[in-house]
Amino acid sequence: MIVIQVNTQEMKTIHLIHNPGAGDEAHSKSTLLRFIEAAGYECRYCSTDDGDQWKNIDPNTDFIVIAGGDGTVKETISELLKKESSNKRLPIAILPCGTANNIAGSLNIKGELIDIIRSWSNPETTAIDVGEIFDVEESPDFFIESFGYGLFPFLMQEMERTGKNKIEDKEEKIKAAQQLMHDISHSYKPHTCELIIDGEDHSGEYLMAEIMNTRFIGPNLFLSPHGHPGDGTFEVVLIPGEDQEKFAAYVDSKIKDSEVMYSFITIRAEDVKIKWKGTHAHVDDEKIKLKENAPVHIRVQKNALTFLI
Repeated sequence: MIVIQVNTQEMKTIHLIHNPGAGDEAHSKSTLLRFIEAAGYECRYCSTDDGDQWKNIDPNTDFIVIAGGDGTVKETISELLKKESSNKRLPIAILPCGTANNIAGSLNIKGELIDIIRSWSNPETTAIDVGEIFDVEESPDFFIESFGYGLFPFLMQEMERTGKNKIEDKEEKIKAAQQLMHDISHSYKPHTCELIIDGEDHSGEYLMAEIMNTRFIGPNLFLSPHGHPGDGTFEVVLIPGEDQEKFAAYVDSKIKDSEVMYSFITIRAEDVKIKWKGTHAHVDDEKIKLKENAPVHIRVQKNALTFLI
């Protein structure tokens, strides 16, 4: 992980990308602009509702601010990674306004928005890795949070099927997702997984195989406590069939707001080759459809982006 002190005397112009559908009145356009301008910044505001205008970043911008959830962060980063201009390396700040905010949580960005904004006057930055995805057609070619199979993408499918993904209150939605994860974890069957991590064979029967870049996944499940999105490696988290009850107990502790830390199989990795005998797969918060046993190659791209922390 690379951490750098930033001289904010030259950091005065912000390109704010705001998802107005995320959060509540405390995350409205007027509130954000008032807080940011009161902190002494010139703010160029763009809404994700205004077509592609938010993609046009002035070259004189000092840093980018993303006000939204993990989906908004991912969409913005996706655009920046496509650019070959200097915009790609502009520092990025997050104002977490979404449901889970796993990316911000993994960077320890939390608290009241006004306090986060004030912290920019004396910030540090950290380099962030991304995961490159090879051999998968009609899918994103990188991930920020995680790529994986099994229980989590099945949860995404069940949230959609039951309509729970439409719950508007974010705390209620997270609790509903945690409860549903607890329920399905008892009945989900292990799947055969061919898994090569940095040249070593870790194949087996797993309920979940997650290649994680952030410390959290989905409804704030803290499965990678020793990882950091800027440490140059992934943590591959594996839940074998014999850990079914242990995993369900962990999720139950989350539901009861008395989180108990369990140790699951975690393996540091830079290069992963994986095949899964099943079709439940995801890239970040997007469920994708893969052919059974389709080979996928994952590789870490180090120091791809820079974030204010």
